[in-house]
Amino acid sequence: MATKPGVLTDWPWKHLGSFKYMILAPWAMQSIYSIAKNKNGEKERDYINLLVIPFMVSRILHNQIWISISRHRTAKGNNRILDRTIEFEQVDRESNWDDNILLSGILFYFFNSTLRSASFLPIWRNDGIIITILLHAGPVEYLYYWLHRGLHHHFLYTRYHSHHHSSIVTEPITSVIHPFAEHLSYFALFAIPMFATILTRTASIISLFGYITYIDLMNNMGHCNFELVPKWIFSIFPPLKYLMYTPSFHSLHHTQFRTNYSLFMPFYDYVHGTMDKSTDALYETSLERKEDSPDVVHITHLTTPDSIFHLQVGFASFASKPQKSKWYMWPLTFWSVTFNYIYGKTFIVERNLFEKLKLQSWAIPRYSIQYSLKWQGKAINGLIEEAILEADARGAKVISLGLLNQSEELNRRGELFVEKHPKMKTKIVDGSSLAVAVVLNSIPKGTTEILFRGSLSKIAFAIVSALCQQGIKVATFYENEKLKLSTMPHATKVVTSENYTQMIWIVGDGFTEDEQKKAPKGTLFIPFSQFPPKKARNDVVYRQTPSLIAPPSLKNLNSCENWLPRRAMSAWRVAGILHALEGWNVHECGDDIFEFKKIWEAALKHGFRPIN
Repeated sequence: MATKPGVLTDWPWKHLGSFKYMILAPWAMQSIYSIAKNKNGEKERDYINLLVIPFMVSRILHNQIWISISRHRTAKGNNRILDRTIEFEQVDRESNWDDNILLSGILFYFFNSTLRSASFLPIWRNDGIIITILLHAGPVEYLYYWLHRGLHHHFLYTRYHSHHHSSIVTEPITSVIHPFAEHLSYFALFAIPMFATILTRTASIISLFGYITYIDLMNNMGHCNFELVPKWIFSIFPPLKYLMYTPSFHSLHHTQFRTNYSLFMPFYDYVHGTMDKSTDALYETSLERKEDSPDVVHITHLTTPDSIFHLQVGFASFASKPQKSKWYMWPLTFWSVTFNYIYGKTFIVERNLFEKLKLQSWAIPRYSIQYSLKWQGKAINGLIEEAILEADARGAKVISLGLLNQSEELNRRGELFVEKHPKMKTKIVDGSSLAVAVVLNSIPKGTTEILFRGSLSKIAFAIVSALCQQGIKVATFYENEKLKLSTMPHATKVVTSENYTQMIWIVGDGFTEDEQKKAPKGTLFIPFSQFPPKKARNDVVYRQTPSLIAPPSLKNLNSCENWLPRRAMSAWRVAGILHALEGWNVHECGDDIFEFKKIWEAALKHGFRPIN
């Protein structure tokens, strides 16, 4: 929001929320009716009217491709322009980026129905395309330059344009984040070539839709925060530097504010002396910038077929909220699965900064269900091993294994890779110690008895042993569980439960819905597993899987980690960060477990706090 919101700041359909596209329903229905009514064949079919909604969909897809590419490239670091970070506040502010697409659809329908010369246009006309190019390079670019300078006047800036400049680090969709009134002024400018061709009867489908596509392309490119325009283009045709801007050119406008006002053609900044003196230097340094060398790499993987859309490189608004299955996304999951099958390589999904550490998250392009298939194990281990060796070669101090990448059956919690590569400098951390510490510190003080249920693992044994040492009685569902847990040192207080009256349950994988139904009303379920139990009741309390809230100094957190809330990070991921911060030169994998009291104290010292 602008610092002093002016008239027509909010979009008219803001109160409609997700139902805003219903505004187009009458026109869309009219288009369908016109097809059914048409009895004279294709000669009288108005293609502009028919193509409005498909064109809007293509614009949304075009923008989303830019968003994903930009986030991936800035996470890698090569050619990145600004090192500053993006937080949830910016994601929320820019979540209505599709409003301008909806507005353009409304205007297309309106003028198509009110201007006779705007209907039944041919596909292509050379004269109309030439007129569009000339009018854009002249009146549109020139008028935009002075409008833009006017918007930086204190009166208009505080009421309108400051909303756009709230984003210092730009993303492709930042280009269209403006108050409603400001968008109206831009549409009035961009309408000049379109109305000129319509009134002179030289307009065509290509000239109208192509012009808007050009605007989208240049807007997205100019706000993507990585330099992608190669030097050889300007070497071949030197005048191009006055006719086409670059991402670094416009990035300077968002950091310096009073320079580089031009729309897409820097020519007018040269003419009026507002070209930033560091433009060429920033362009050169951005092109030469190499890929980042991370200090800590967290290796995760895709969970469900639609989980790729919830990553930071996916849909920004989805990623900024805890992951939940959305039925309307399932048609797109086919393309997600196909892409991962074809690409098949580990990819960077997120970069963060914490104190002096550079953090990255990498995703193995495999789904949770594939980890349960024995015949997939060798291939998955190969991908994990490849990622570990790449991180080691790039100088990573610590690698943390998230989710099923540390499966006991798959690679013995990472011990397989340590044995295979004994000279590896990078330390592998499975995070078990911090997960144990989080669970133990989630149990309410004064608890004397808990019920334990879940698959037995290194974490399970460590939790039960620690509880028994604290004098807490541990009850289990089954006799065989009791016998196995009793083999642990100090596990003298393990019994088999008969009545399930315990109000604190520590649960893990294998905890069924039928078992949940046996718990008393108000029971507290504390999971120790990587994945949360499926919620079967509304009269009990479900805690989050072992996780911590990140301190404010951990930057660039603008997506949620799987099902966790904002700024929450899994204990397995945090453990890797703490190992690097504290300089612990040891592996934590296989059967080894770090001192959970020591790592808990380290977490609190560095600002992490319990989520529950």
